[in-house]
Amino acid sequence: MMITTKGRNALKVMLDLAQHSGEGPVSLADIAERSHESQKYLESTVAQLSQRGLIISSRGKNGGYRLSRAPEEYSVAEIITAAEGSLAPVSCLSGDKPCENADKCLSLPLWRELDDVIMNFLNSRSLADLLK
Repeated sequence: MMITTKGRNALKVMLDLAQHSGEGPVSLADIAERSHESQKYLESTVAQLSQRGLIISSRGKNGGYRLSRAPEEYSVAEIITAAEGSLAPVSCLSGDKPCENADKCLSLPLWRELDDVIMNFLNSRSLADLLK
């Protein structure tokens, strides 16, 4: 499992929005400038986050983005999987269809346990925890 730029940028955007939550909607240009990322690239990130209901967008002169909930209510796992999809360490755990060799696979319990450890860790950290 490797968290790609998509997942890291999703977390950067959410942290930026949490840091500036008292200032009203935050423009994508401001987020891009502070995170040193391309605004064009971040457009797809905020689209995914918005589609998943993690952020709210508002249009217009004073438009921008804001969190849909309090920072304490977001797990890091929720944010990263919104951008990445599955974080399973092996492909046989990430698909909708179970592996046809699962009943004979001696290593599958190891991969399931590792997946549980990863998800439990990421679920145990909130957006608010990262701001501390």
